[in-house]
Amino acid sequence: MSLQTHQQSTPRTTPRQPQQPVGGSIIDAQGREVPITEDMIQRACQELDKTCEQPRR
Repeated sequence: MSLQTHQQSTPRTTPRQPQQPVGGSIIDAQGREVPITEDMIQRACQELDKTCEQPRR
């Protein structure tokens, strides 16, 4: 038996506005804090997908 308790978490929903901040920020070259948006995350994932290799069969 496990002593860990399982908590039900509410599923995260995608923000309706792609430019809505999602809870983090980066610091740009000028030292300004820039909120991370859903659109930024989607673009980064798409760029990463382009560099991934297809699995060998």
